[in-house]
Amino acid sequence: MAKKEEKTKGSNRLSISEEGPNFQFETEALEKFGGCVAGTDEAGRGPWAGPVVAGAVILNPDDIPVGLNDSKKLTEAKREALFELMTEMAAEERLYIGVGIADVERIDNDNILKASLWAMGQSVADLSIRPRSVLVDGNKLPELPVPALALVKGDGRSLSIAAASIIAKVTRDRMMVELSEAYPAYKWASNKGYGTKDHQQALAEHGVTVHHRRSFKPIRALL
Repeated sequence: MAKKEEKTKGSNRLSISEEGPNFQFETEALEKFGGCVAGTDEAGRGPWAGPVVAGAVILNPDDIPVGLNDSKKLTEAKREALFELMTEMAAEERLYIGVGIADVERIDNDNILKASLWAMGQSVADLSIRPRSVLVDGNKLPELPVPALALVKGDGRSLSIAAASIIAKVTRDRMMVELSEAYPAYKWASNKGYGTKDHQQALAEHGVTVHHRRSFKPIRALL
């Protein structure tokens, strides 16, 4: 039976639960490598437009934000709230956040997998302190200067990766909302660049923009 969330004085600590992400992999990495451990994840591998964005987060095991989970399992409002909370905690150095962004040019030149791994490496490099080890969502590892462990579906297993998934997702969503203001016909504020019906219709009527991934088959077909 899963343990319930518990609050401690002046903190947002979450007790380790057997359901959903927990701190087990981080604890093992800390025992093996010492120092601190980061989690990294990316958002935006599937869309037809926009960058792929990666986040990296180093959590304080004694001050973990309540409610962290795979970003895909959270409502937009919950993701935004956790993003703001983590941003505030980072400003107080209660946790650390890094972001890496691979633009459309890199995606088209390198392919989406390599661009995603590059972005994850950049997000770790963007951290203001260097971790001694890294937990990576997925089954492949980016180039990193420290030991790393790939965790399939890690955003649902590791609290650090879950936190990174929220940073990546919200950062990218906000970028797509901003791009949508310049390209309203494609409705990126709502579809975030995915190949929805309204996005397909806009492509048919207005053509391909500089923010579309020309290496992706549906876009390549239009060219």
